[in-house]
Amino acid sequence: MRSPTFDKLFAMLTAASLSKAELAQLREWLAGVAHPGECVALIEHAARGRPCPHCQCSRSHRCGQASGLQRFRCVGCGRTYNALTGTPLARLRKKEHWLTFLQCVLDSRTVRQAATITGVHLTTSFRWRHRFVPGTRDRPR
Repeated sequence: MRSPTFDKLFAMLTAASLSKAELAQLREWLAGVAHPGECVALIEHAARGRPCPHCQCSRSHRCGQASGLQRFRCVGCGRTYNALTGTPLARLRKKEHWLTFLQCVLDSRTVRQAATITGVHLTTSFRWRHRFVPGTRDRPR
């Protein structure tokens, strides 16, 4: 059985109504991530073997790195992509703060509190809230 791609995993998490025990387990796992750079490794591991988000071709090759993520070039359409292309987290910066911010979202902190704890600007925290919390976007990008 193939493991789910990052897109499917993120969609399942956002669609699921988690119990208090499941939320506690997720919080414990997030707190156990030792290094903030580990977030990038987790994303790349979840997206391994993912087809091209533009044409769904399964053939691609490595094509350098950008913003700390491995880039791939599709053999079918020639376009490049990374593990976040086509996801709600695409084009967001400061990946090293995402797990801390996600912990704040799980703790139901305000946007202002999350910004202070995470160490990002208030508008960044507001923007991230709309990407991380399900059902806030009207149309897919």
